[in-house]
Amino acid sequence: MPDNSLSPVHDAFNGKPAPGTALCLSGGGYRAMLFHAGCIWRLNDAGLLGTLKRVSSVSGGSITAGILGMNWSALGLSAASPGAAGDKFTQFFIEPVRMMASTTIDESAILGGIFLPGSISDHVADKYDSLVFHGKTLQDLPSDDAGPRFVINATNVQSGVLMRFSKPYMRDYRVGQVLNPVLPLARAVAASSAFPPILSPCDIELSKYGMEFAPADGTEDLHEEPYTTKLVLSDGGVYDNLGLETAWKRFDTILVSDGGGHYAPDPDPHHDWARHAARVLDLIDGQVRALRTRQLIALFGEGERAGAYWGIRQDITKYGQPPALPCPVDRTMDLAATATRLQKMEDTLQERLINWGYAVCDASLRKFFRPTLPVPAGFPYPHSPV
Repeated sequence: MPDNSLSPVHDAFNGKPAPGTALCLSGGGYRAMLFHAGCIWRLNDAGLLGTLKRVSSVSGGSITAGILGMNWSALGLSAASPGAAGDKFTQFFIEPVRMMASTTIDESAILGGIFLPGSISDHVADKYDSLVFHGKTLQDLPSDDAGPRFVINATNVQSGVLMRFSKPYMRDYRVGQVLNPVLPLARAVAASSAFPPILSPCDIELSKYGMEFAPADGTEDLHEEPYTTKLVLSDGGVYDNLGLETAWKRFDTILVSDGGGHYAPDPDPHHDWARHAARVLDLIDGQVRALRTRQLIALFGEGERAGAYWGIRQDITKYGQPPALPCPVDRTMDLAATATRLQKMEDTLQERLINWGYAVCDASLRKFFRPTLPVPAGFPYPHSPV
């Protein structure tokens, strides 16, 4: 039998995957945030969004997931009503995502971390909160009987494994768990999107929020201070760049949206230690992402899971059918090359990224997941084709 774990997975669940669909959202800054928004738009139009059982995210994907999760009830989504009305979907999901994409966060956060009290990550979290999260906590995500479980993933630099944030608990399998955490949603998303080396690490003092770790099952080997009192976290993509870990073993159907970029050849790479190290880390990340993606697609082909994968760097014509929406590969590759930043994007670029996510998600769904889905009438933003 093939190894279907994708990576060493440590979770309280050890049984067979349950029936249900999980959506995984990768990292990639604002580029991925907008690309995923387009994918979610297509899932909504297809009547699939309200049927999800889990949304697992890392990094830029966690911004998208956090906005979707906190507004789930306002969208009126459920298994009985699996698609939100267009006006609600735009108001409670698309508009907050685009508000975020219209604001540069990383530059001011870096300057604030250097010249003002608080770390760079503190300033990122504060900006997230003032723009879209407005004091919401993990407890404002939907409960399991009201929607999918949203799992926002960060990397615990101390323990070397995932720290997962959700409404029922936040957990590191080596440290323990906090039940019903009241951590601000902006702080969880900031930890998940703490891109190294500049925006990382994100420190969380548990006592500040009246929280403390307890053992989950008694096997934790790091249930002791300082692991249980202060978290030192980095981007969730450091450990799991597709957000697969908390979904793969849980459910029998996996949808993966990959907004990760690509590192182009560099004929004259920098030789100073800082920029050379950054280039090498980028190459390592790209190779790990490619290996995991190939393994995921192979496991789909072997029948280990149902589902579909789509990526921002794909050629839509490779799906073997005329694309429903015109997406010239030179144009989509330009979109895939958008920098991994939390930097303001002009409106047309935002709309092109959303359109591209919508179109490639549609092609993958109709090829591998739901061939009977009706062909979409057009792009969400027909005046801004990819």
